[in-house]
Amino acid sequence: MNHKIWNKIGNFMRIACMPLLMVAAITFLLGALGNVESGEEEEKQKQVEDTIKKAVVNCYATEGVYPATLSYVEKYYGLQIDHGHYDVFYDIFADNIMPEITVVPKKAAKGDDVE
Repeated sequence: MNHKIWNKIGNFMRIACMPLLMVAAITFLLGALGNVESGEEEEKQKQVEDTIKKAVVNCYATEGVYPATLSYVEKYYGLQIDHGHYDVFYDIFADNIMPEITVVPKKAAKGDDVE
């Protein structure tokens, strides 16, 4: 008889814990999905920055000086930047020193998470 009571308690615990385990699993999966999306956005941002740097270096190799503005590279070297999604900061010190290029997603720059 003692064995039957423990079986009933065990069955009750399995039934009671199942929803908790499901909620924990769903929470874990949603958190992992959020991390993947965040990683994808960071990768896109890095690709944009790398593309800009390659175009700027291409200009330097062709003309012997770094471009004074980013719009020059867009106009004469075919660089296309999605200005709706990214702010690009282009800081040039001298025409023979690689400029500092920083790409920031607009939603991060504004501080909101609306897509």
